[in-house]
Amino acid sequence: MRLSSSIPLISLAAAAAEAGTLSPPQHIFNNPPLSSSSKYRIPTSYESAVLGRRILALTPLGNLATVFPADNAGGQYGTEENRPDGLGGMPHSMMDYVADCEDGGNPTFLAINVETTFKNVHDGSNISLAQAWTPPFPPDKRIESTTTTGLFSRLANWLGLGSDDGSDDDSQPEDTVPYSAANLPRFSLLGYVERINDVSAAALSECFVKKHPDAKYWLPGNRIHESEFVRLVVQQIYWVGGFGDRAYIGWIPVDEWNSVTREEWENVSLPGEKKGWKEWNVESAGDL
Repeated sequence: MRLSSSIPLISLAAAAAEAGTLSPPQHIFNNPPLSSSSKYRIPTSYESAVLGRRILALTPLGNLATVFPADNAGGQYGTEENRPDGLGGMPHSMMDYVADCEDGGNPTFLAINVETTFKNVHDGSNISLAQAWTPPFPPDKRIESTTTTGLFSRLANWLGLGSDDGSDDDSQPEDTVPYSAANLPRFSLLGYVERINDVSAAALSECFVKKHPDAKYWLPGNRIHESEFVRLVVQQIYWVGGFGDRAYIGWIPVDEWNSVTREEWENVSLPGEKKGWKEWNVESAGDL
């Protein structure tokens, strides 16, 4: 007999709690109230900014989002390619190379002008960069939970219900993402693009190629594509540090983001930078 979908989920959760199969709520979807007894101290926005600046320095890829110009707007690049009708105002997001070649928290890009992203920028679009921290090492201890299938199978057994399909519920798929991505920090930087004229092209090229060796083929002056170094001038920062009962979630003041020093972000660590970390434990931001 299959587990009927007509049984209210809240009833199943209550039954499981009585059976001791579910732990108390952890305020995962919102910050705990001030009266909460949660033992996790939520970092400040500045501590989060320091961690974000470390992510920016260590993460070579990100998604750039722009908006297509209004149809028939006659922009510099909008009529250059055979675009479908109806794209005006639609968002466009693509992966791009990112480097942290300046000290102020404004990401550096090698803008290749044939890219749709930078065509949209030339046609007046603002831009946002989304980056997420990916730990180089899997945790030694995963978050202790049960899969949805396993949970409902255990609930069904506890309620005296069984499965009539003869499937083996003990088999588990391969863990292709060996960490909880929802429990790791990520951010979105919102702002606009400007050409970098106050830093030497040689210094920018050295910095960018160190992070992206294959980018040497697209440096300014190459014979393939017109390109230039640009920065994303950060105006707003939205941060999700992980689960809301132990991480800051919300907007970071831009002056805090810009004032973080290299010394500060070099002296903190992110979850999974070293072997032997446990997934429930968020690395301390240190003495900031």
